[in-house]
Amino acid sequence: MKASTAMREVSAYNTAVSSDNKIHDDAVARRFGFRAGLVPGVEVYAYMAHMPVARWGRAWFERGYADCRFWKPVYDGALARITATEEDDGLTLAVESAGERCATGRASFASQQPTFLIANTIPPAGPATDRVPASEESLAPGRPLGIAPFTIDRAMLLDYLAEVRETEPMYRTEGLVHPGQILRLANMALVQNVVLGPWIHVGSKVTNFAAVYIGQCLTLRSKITSNVTSKGHSIVEFDAVVVADERGVAQITHTAIWRPRQVSENSEAA
Repeated sequence: MKASTAMREVSAYNTAVSSDNKIHDDAVARRFGFRAGLVPGVEVYAYMAHMPVARWGRAWFERGYADCRFWKPVYDGALARITATEEDDGLTLAVESAGERCATGRASFASQQPTFLIANTIPPAGPATDRVPASEESLAPGRPLGIAPFTIDRAMLLDYLAEVRETEPMYRTEGLVHPGQILRLANMALVQNVVLGPWIHVGSKVTNFAAVYIGQCLTLRSKITSNVTSKGHSIVEFDAVVVADERGVAQITHTAIWRPRQVSENSEAA
């Protein structure tokens, strides 16, 4: 039996042109060998998350899982084609743009409420009082990464839905926070604790436990699990638990290149 495939297309939008992460700036990104500033990985994830929500509805916020990897850049204004193919009781996800496979992933839906695997291993922590430069020491395994409490209001939600081209009406009618906004908290765990140069989000695994609504107080507890060098890139990975009004709502494993090899090469050349 032929697998069923759903498809949607969006005009990608770089939400981070003005951010401190200059990998999203056209001039800096070109020095790194890219055509322009990169659309953030969390936004590419948001494009992908539309598909499991369309497949399983609101329940995916309570028992859904996604594992996404970002391989190639998606650029501002480019057409991004997202596909979801039903295979083995889940969805195989892909994002293509400008003729390249930019991201891949898998989404699934659990028949029963999933179990928190890491919640008890990560103590609560706030952001760093004094951020230090990112390094092997400041991003050492075992270090906690907390964030300042954060609340998403309706205006922020509506702006975000427009930015990520979200057409699912449930977010607007029910005041549901978008999965991409939840994953953004993991990026905040890095930027609120260390001073980073240009850096790249390359993958995330997300398990959902409950829907999140506008007005809820959001925090994130996380702990670094590894900091390694691969193909010249310095890569950090950390586990995180997202908490809304003191209830765990998502479990995340987040991976980022905190020092691209181009930075090291430029430093050596200098």
